[in-house]
Amino acid sequence: MNIYKIHINFEEAGKQPVELSIAKGESVLDVCLDNGIELQHNCGGVCGCSTCHVYVNRGMDHIQEISDKEEDFIDRAVNPRINSRLGCQCILIEGDIEVTLPDQNQFLGH
Repeated sequence: MNIYKIHINFEEAGKQPVELSIAKGESVLDVCLDNGIELQHNCGGVCGCSTCHVYVNRGMDHIQEISDKEEDFIDRAVNPRINSRLGCQCILIEGDIEVTLPDQNQFLGH
């Protein structure tokens, strides 16, 4: 099994960046949940909402291409950008990636 690195930055004040391992076929959401990092996923990680929205800073070529369905949900995300993806759909093909997690406090109470 090929193991790569994922560098995770946080928009939330006071949270320090972390570097973790990610295997081919694993999603950003899976890695976050496996490592106790809070990343909302109201639909359970099946590309049915936009709450696991992340920004891919480096390594966009190392994850699966965006689908039309994912693009539709990103349009509903809070503060979408050109490098926005859904964490459940950021499935690693190969190589290292870097992502930024939006402030998860914006989802409290939803």
